[in-house]
Amino acid sequence: METTEKKQFTYRGKKIEELKAMDIREFAKYLKARPKKFVLRHFQEIENFVYEAKEKIAKNKPVKTHKRDLVVVPSMIGMRIQIHYGGGFLPIEVNEEMLGHKFGEFAPTRSRIKHGKAGIGATKGSKAQSKK
Repeated sequence: METTEKKQFTYRGKKIEELKAMDIREFAKYLKARPKKFVLRHFQEIENFVYEAKEKIAKNKPVKTHKRDLVVVPSMIGMRIQIHYGGGFLPIEVNEEMLGHKFGEFAPTRSRIKHGKAGIGATKGSKAQSKK
């Protein structure tokens, strides 16, 4: 019989352990064009965020942020971050699939619209109804 092993997650051919050992600018080489450009220009801001987040986690404080434009890097994997969405903070658990994406993609600012049925006067067809 064959044993079923859990497939090891890789990002562009690199394992998570290898990615976590890399510098942020070195990791940027594996990103697509737009996130790569952002990371190379704002690597200091990302490093500061990761450092402050680790300090807060050590003190058992929640990590809250308004920085929806930060790109997820390997050193953030496993963190619980609360991202601002306009009406409050949405708790997010950062995992491997989020690498290279921005925080804002995981905290939508607009809620889904739930349409009810039309009221009287809402449509032209409702004019034909009697208003008893």
